[in-house]
Amino acid sequence: MQRFSSHTHNTQSRQVLTAALRGHGLRFASFVHQEGYIGGQWVPAASGKLFPVTNPANGEVVGSVADMGEEETQAAIDAAHTAFQTWHKTTAKERSGLLRQWYNLVEEHKEDLARLMVLESGKPLVEARGEISYGSAFLEWYSEEARRIYGEVVQSPVTSKEMVFIRRPIGVASMITPWNFPNAMITRKAGAALAAGCTCVVKPAEDTPFSALALAELAEKAGIPPGVVNVVTASRGNTPAVGNLMCSSPKVAGVFFTGSTGVGKLLYNQCAQGVKRIGLELGGNAPFIVFNSASVKDAVAGLMVAKFRNAGQTCISANRVLVQEGVHDQFLAALKEAVEQQTVVGDGMKDGVTVGPLINAAQLKRVEKIVQETVACGAQVVMGGSVHSAGECFFQPTILTGVTEDMRAFKEEIFGPVIPIKKFETEEEALKTANATQHGLASYFYSQDVSQVWRVARSLEAGMTGINEGLISAAEVAFGGIKESGIGREGSKHGIDDYTYIKYLCFGGIN
Repeated sequence: MQRFSSHTHNTQSRQVLTAALRGHGLRFASFVHQEGYIGGQWVPAASGKLFPVTNPANGEVVGSVADMGEEETQAAIDAAHTAFQTWHKTTAKERSGLLRQWYNLVEEHKEDLARLMVLESGKPLVEARGEISYGSAFLEWYSEEARRIYGEVVQSPVTSKEMVFIRRPIGVASMITPWNFPNAMITRKAGAALAAGCTCVVKPAEDTPFSALALAELAEKAGIPPGVVNVVTASRGNTPAVGNLMCSSPKVAGVFFTGSTGVGKLLYNQCAQGVKRIGLELGGNAPFIVFNSASVKDAVAGLMVAKFRNAGQTCISANRVLVQEGVHDQFLAALKEAVEQQTVVGDGMKDGVTVGPLINAAQLKRVEKIVQETVACGAQVVMGGSVHSAGECFFQPTILTGVTEDMRAFKEEIFGPVIPIKKFETEEEALKTANATQHGLASYFYSQDVSQVWRVARSLEAGMTGINEGLISAAEVAFGGIKESGIGREGSKHGIDDYTYIKYLCFGGIN
């Protein structure tokens, strides 16, 4: 593979790109690259090809990045495998210090990282700032958890032996991350992997590669050794080949993916050939239940957070809203007022904007079709329901009522600013509807009845449940789902589990 060995050439390339980005509102862009990051070097695609990254708010090209393929991916895996031979021998204290320095640098550059994210993802600046803080929290958390990867001493059944369990890092971890949280989905995985003593190869989504490359630059500045963190960028066309190699390479010990259930199943199948460790955080179809005993004001506030963050493009977004008949009309009126008063659609860089564009035209068409088919089946449009005048990737904040379980808006994950509402009569009916899905990532419900809270919390079939709360994510919590929504947990102390294996040591001849 050809590499940029000339510092002058690399500097000139960066200057051209950063000048363009400053024109888009980025103030300081010293960490912006168009090359991939492999083995501690910034390298172009072997073919020399680039692919454009566009701003979904206006269609303008933000910049172009290397369109890498199997050759570069293999080089990244090789670099990570070589680095692992020394990285796993470092002390937990050393790894902790480097992760902490990475965290400090992310915090130092958080405003530019947020602005860069807005340019490539479209999300409002206030949300981008929130994601940078959320993402850096994982680096901080795992800088602390690195020193708490404990083993066990087991009571031996015989006096001649001592039995001990220790935890060891699995090796090279492949990470395939999504466009909707281009910073936090990397730090949540890489923080845990590095804390455990693993090395990683990151393949960011083709829509949002700049955030990943910026993190790599800051990791390098933090002193993380070459090859420990690698970033391979690829267009949509090259992604299948890159992903296949990241799953099939014998040098890769585990694959960790956040994205759609369909792609997750494909990766799961590819990993089976090598019996690799796998972590999957996949799609959801989260129910949001409002019982008669709920505080309607709190429930509306919770739904606004759970639905409209990132224009509804989150895996834990409230997707099916179930409202008990006793508070249905009151809730609907309050929700309509909140949406009218609190949502401002537009370019994420503009002050006051709360709802940005969908990631691309294809996603907008999908959301539009879901709404059209649901209305055609009998649902009523309370507000919104069509493309927004702000631009070709914007959709109006939408409320639909009279939705039934067989309608598309209830059967599928919408991934857009659309609220479908179904009225229900009994708790049993709500639970039956909520659990009637193959997804089980997040769920939410509002109730002031203590006994009902415990009954419903136990009964909802989901890995996470927000009770009188619409914002449930944090570095400290175990994030993940059941059913077809994934395998494993990210965040919390359990986030390290998938990056380690238990090694049993048996000491004989003790007598």
